[in-house]
Amino acid sequence: MDVHGTVAEGFEPVREAFVRNFAALGERGAAVAVYRDGRRVVDLWGGTRDVDGADPWERGTAQVVRSATKGVAAAVPLLLHQRGELDLDAPVGHYWPEFKAHGKDRVLVRHVLNHRAGLPVLDRPLTPEDALDPLRGPEAVAAQAPVWEPGADHGYHALTYGWMLDELVRRVTGRGTGEWLAAQIAAPLGLDLWIGLPDAQAHRVGRVGRVEAPEPASGPRLRPKRAVTAAYEDPASLTRRAFAAITPFPDQNDPAYRGAALPATNGIATADGLARFYAALIGEVDGVRLFEPGTLESARTEESAGPDRVLVVPTRFGLGYMLHGSASPFLAPGSFGHPGRGGALGFADPETGIAFGYVTNGFRGTVTADPRAQALVRAVRTALGEAAA
Repeated sequence: MDVHGTVAEGFEPVREAFVRNFAALGERGAAVAVYRDGRRVVDLWGGTRDVDGADPWERGTAQVVRSATKGVAAAVPLLLHQRGELDLDAPVGHYWPEFKAHGKDRVLVRHVLNHRAGLPVLDRPLTPEDALDPLRGPEAVAAQAPVWEPGADHGYHALTYGWMLDELVRRVTGRGTGEWLAAQIAAPLGLDLWIGLPDAQAHRVGRVGRVEAPEPASGPRLRPKRAVTAAYEDPASLTRRAFAAITPFPDQNDPAYRGAALPATNGIATADGLARFYAALIGEVDGVRLFEPGTLESARTEESAGPDRVLVVPTRFGLGYMLHGSASPFLAPGSFGHPGRGGALGFADPETGIAFGYVTNGFRGTVTADPRAQALVRAVRTALGEAAA
């Protein structure tokens, strides 16, 4: 497998791990980028542009990043708060009066970001057509009753997160999350990153699809069923219902899906766009810094921790971001970011100045800790250790 791109001196372990992902972990096409203190130190890509194709992945190839979108979208309300336009401790209904129905007047803006709103499911799932309508999702959430007392517990809001966040941003700014992101974040930083793909960029996006992990060299091995997998197979579980809030799920290669704005799940990015975004959250990148120190600490301060009502396993959340933990390991205890189900990963670690982005066209069954992404994270950790030595 030809791997293209560059690594700075000391970061050679990342190239080695990236190559191994193709040789041993069944990678089809992918890219990884790493920034340190605002400077790009890793920029690698390889494989095919489409999961089922033969055309080569190019440096500017972008992919759907699924729930890694959530970390990107979270920056919008946090920046609005930083600018004094959104109160994180105000009720959501203060900005969105229709949301108050069924006792949701107690849901705070903070609860949307820390997954404590009690609204991970829809009793009446949306069709794919309705899900792509920017009004239908928020209307459905506004009509939904919480499944637990808002603020009392936490559980991953796999899809409803995006509709709540998007409508809050729209009520405050008059623009959807994707539009605000494009103008206020992506444009100043020159990011190849979108929530709502412009037609002019559609040619850059590869086809994604499900791929199976290769069996170990010693032959097939039975693996114990993970708790989240078992919960997902139960139609009555919060896990299954949360991920089925759109039924059936849209074709992620459909131009209509890619062009819509679903801030929980359909962001599209290059690895560099994702890493550069996180680099600007924790420091200056070409003269642009997004988060002030107080906003940065709010983003990565633990707000929710313990057994997740939806993902079943213990999870940790700050404001809009997953935090380093057993369910979603990042670089170090102070890291924050967000994985995408089946592969993609973006995060930052302020203590080391590292910002990381990984995108792939081959989705696996993993919800959080994908082995390919984790191999690259371990390699970054090794590189930092070698640099320190």
